[in-house]
Amino acid sequence: MHRKEKRCLRLGILGCGMICQAAHFEAALKARNVELYAICDVAEDLLDRMAGMYGSRKRYSSYEKMLEDKEIEAVLIGIGDQFHASCAVQALLAGKHVFVEKPMGVTVEECLEMERLVKETGLILQVGFMKRFDEGIQFSRRFIREEIGDVLTMKAWYCDGTSRYTLTDNVQPYIFTSPHSRKPADNPKENRENYYLLGHSSHLFDTVRYLLGDIISIEAKLVQKEEMYSWIILAELAAGTAGMLNLTIAVRRDWYEGFEVFGTRGSVIAKTFNPWLFQSTEAEAYSLERDEYFRPMAADGHFYRRQLEGFADVILKGVCQNGADAADGTAAMRAMKAVYDSVHQDGRKIYLKDVRGGL
Repeated sequence: MHRKEKRCLRLGILGCGMICQAAHFEAALKARNVELYAICDVAEDLLDRMAGMYGSRKRYSSYEKMLEDKEIEAVLIGIGDQFHASCAVQALLAGKHVFVEKPMGVTVEECLEMERLVKETGLILQVGFMKRFDEGIQFSRRFIREEIGDVLTMKAWYCDGTSRYTLTDNVQPYIFTSPHSRKPADNPKENRENYYLLGHSSHLFDTVRYLLGDIISIEAKLVQKEEMYSWIILAELAAGTAGMLNLTIAVRRDWYEGFEVFGTRGSVIAKTFNPWLFQSTEAEAYSLERDEYFRPMAADGHFYRRQLEGFADVILKGVCQNGADAADGTAAMRAMKAVYDSVHQDGRKIYLKDVRGGL
């Protein structure tokens, strides 16, 4: 039984597509401090179905009309990547707090504009990097900060597997579609290199930054054979840490994701699961001082619910934000563009501070 607090954040959700059906509608219902107040989509058949299924108080086929609703305190933007920035800007200008799915935008300039608006308005913007709310990853971050000592090297990998869609078809709810849904003018999925970088490497880079701080520079190589893409990325991290990252779509095996971090006083090794299993990362740390291996229970694997609760807590209670803010969204975009630029400039080292444009 999911109990609601007396004061809940009144949330309007934009989009009735896959990510909202599989994650955000249920997360809003289960979140202890969120009310699913309104749902918005231009596809009215899909909108009516979702509003009926999830019991939102209101439904809107116009985003502008939803933003005019004074009862709505925040919006969740769960639509196509190419629409994230413009819809987030509209919401901020309308005085709404914003939760926007990753990536925050598709160009560095879009992201910088959102950063500017957040500072100007004083509103909260959180990016949907839900891995920050994975208890196993949170445990790893605390251990790195408190016990691991100086970090020398880290490896991180994000490899979508060939079995991914078989698994998701089994564990996700049935996804309803509509011929009236709005899509980008072109088909972003046709350019697989760009599509994979935006959709997958954004998670990889944000996890690395969440654990170890800023990425300073990147050198990257892409190997592509048949329909398989694999990036090897050398990353220079804050405090002199060296990172070796791998993004492969799709690795010929089950989902394969995790990281290893080696420090002067310990180490942490972690295995992350397909997110639709709602299973926390299995993380094991070794402390030289304790001379012990240890790991957390990490029983609560509903990252999507946990991130919405964190978003609402920042707005309603002013608690410290654990989620990714606008600056984090920009940093992830810079890292993705740095990989693209390095690959297309024969592996040249690219400094993130110099990156501009989009993929």
